[in-house]
Amino acid sequence: MNDASLADDLHAVRITTEGVRAAVTLDGNDVTGALSGYTLEHRANQPPLLVLYARPNAGAVFDGHAQIAVASETPPAEAIAAFLTSVDPARLQRAVLDRDDLDGSPTELTSALLRQLAAWAGGDG
Repeated sequence: MNDASLADDLHAVRITTEGVRAAVTLDGNDVTGALSGYTLEHRANQPPLLVLYARPNAGAVFDGHAQIAVASETPPAEAIAAFLTSVDPARLQRAVLDRDDLDGSPTELTSALLRQLAAWAGGDG
């Protein structure tokens, strides 16, 4: 029985970026129009892994071979926990109290805290 893994077949990948836009080519085929995003991961002593997020109803056709990885749009619990444990409580408190969207409601601080964490998780600040 062949115990081949998905990583056994490597493919030529070219990713070119300009600002926030990227073009992805696999084995010479441009697949950019069929994608909503991608993740490129490289671990020590392993070939890079490119995970492609297909755009629903893209109307584009890809005809070729590629390594397949199934991606989840839901972040793993480990990543969420790691992010939350990395937050400096004093910095978070200052950021929440300095927000200009506090509304005086009974839950304003909790709501502002959640908005601040979401902003930081998204790369803002």
